[in-house]
Parts: sequence; structure tokens; C-alpha cells
Amino acid sequence: MSAKPLNVLFLCTHNSARSILAEATLNHIGGGRFQGFSAGSSPRENQQPNPIGLRTLRNAGISVDGLRSKSWDEFALPDAPHMDLIITVCDNAAGEVCPFWPGKPATAHWGYADPSAGDGSDEQKADAFKNTLHAIHRRLELLVNLPEEKLDAMVLQRTAKELAAA
Repeated sequence: MSAKPLNVLFLCTHNSARSILAEATLNHIGGGRFQGFSAGSSPRENQQPNPIGLRTLRNAGISVDGLRSKSWDEFALPDAPHMDLIITVCDNAAGEVCPFWPGKPATAHWGYADPSAGDGSDEQKADAFKNTLHAIHRRLELLVNLPEEKLDAMVLQRTAKELAAA
């Protein structure tokens, strides 16, 4: 195992649901090999993570401490953590022009339906978040269980894109 964890940034437009779920899940299951972060291309002013998403994480036994919606501009600053892998989790963010990421990190798109979209009942919305968390967790389990040689910088780009099909 390398001494330094692999930094993964999850991007979504508003950084309130899918990217937050992914950040918290990776930090929960990453075993010190991974550090998850999340951000959005245009988080709304005073936007916080979706309360149903936070409840879903808590119900799954995943910490929500420190989670907040933030702009991806924070991660393009000189003192920001270096990212090894950047994953867009919504189609809008995948199609946007991203900031320059120092070090040319690997990138991939892992699309998930927006669990906060729609006018369903509270129970339907909770189920949508639970289903999205399950899908994210399943793919992140594959990532965290990859052998070290699959996480080498030269191989990571291909590996991340292959996991999109998982």
C-alpha cells in the first residue's frame, strides 16, 4: 500500500446529493488508501447537502461530519489537495468545462440519476437516495478493492473508465 492516499474528487452541478454521497462513502470504505472530496460547478448560495441524503448516509452508518456543498473552484487553488482521480457523477457536470486540475489527474464519468429530482412522496425520495447510495457504494467497493498496480497513475485513467461500466 502506498503511504499517501489516492485523492478522488466527485463532481456534480450543485454538490448536494450524488457527489456528497460518493465523498462520504469513499471516506467510509476507503481504508486509508483513498480520500474522497466533492464539489459542484455551481452550488447554489447557502446550499447545504440534501437532508434526505444526509439521513440516508446516517442510516447506512456513514459519517456526515464535515460534509458541505462547495464550489469546484476550491480544488483549483494552489493550496488545494492534489487530485489523482476526478469523477463526474451527473451528466450536467460531465459536459461542462472544468477548471485546470494541476497534475493532470485521471478522469471518468460515472452517471447516476438524480435522487433529489421529481415530486414523489417522502418515502419515494428516501428510496431514490437509498438506491443511489447502493449503486455508488457498489462501484466504489470495486475501486477500493483494486490491486495497487491498477491504481498506478498510468493505469488509473483506463481503470476508472472501466469501472463506469460496472
